[in-house]
Amino acid sequence: FAGLADVSISEDIPVEGEITVPVGSHSPDEDFSTLDEPVRDTILRDLKAVGKKFIHVMYPKKSSALLRDWDLWGPLVLCVSLALMLQGGSADSKDDGGPQFAEVFVVIWFGAVVITLNSKLLGGTISFFQSLCVLGYCVLPLTVAMLVCRLVLLAGAGTVSFIVRLIVVVAMFGWSTLASTAFLADSQPPNRKALVVYPIFLFYFVISWMILTFTPQ
Repeated sequence: FAGLADVSISEDIPVEGEITVPVGSHSPDEDFSTLDEPVRDTILRDLKAVGKKFIHVMYPKKSSALLRDWDLWGPLVLCVSLALMLQGGSADSKDDGGPQFAEVFVVIWFGAVVITLNSKLLGGTISFFQSLCVLGYCVLPLTVAMLVCRLVLLAGAGTVSFIVRLIVVVAMFGWSTLASTAFLADSQPPNRKALVVYPIFLFYFVISWMILTFTPQ
């Protein structure tokens, strides 16, 4: 092969064949970015995502929708709404309802964090914020129960009113518990599901008790 070193190729000889790397068809959607869309479209998309999660909670089933695209906007709105409805008195009274507002925030967020840590320590495969998302969104039935109780209390605070509120709160308590366990059950080891469900039961029971024992001043 010593003679091959003296062989040269003339620059006039055209090079045949395709030397470019073929690429797939470029779609205009590939250039789309959420940074380029209007703020109105971004807000509407987020509102639709929150609405879909509310629908999943109202019709609980084993679905990864709440786990795949988690967010904390819905839980924050529910927590603020529930805290506002649990305020006891008016602003010009001695009891302005501040402790009730803070109490709801502490119970919901601190309770959700404790349940999440318990789930992780028991070997759960769900992430921290996914668990907070599910527990927060499943407060929706209890928020509806609080709204119904406020409407019932407008008619009076007698025995019939208490029975109606008791039925509504118990029903929504069961709904919240079943909805949360439907989303979180598959992320736990089969032999430890009871240890995860029990704190969830206590979590929603405390919120339900706050709603049932609420009496406006």
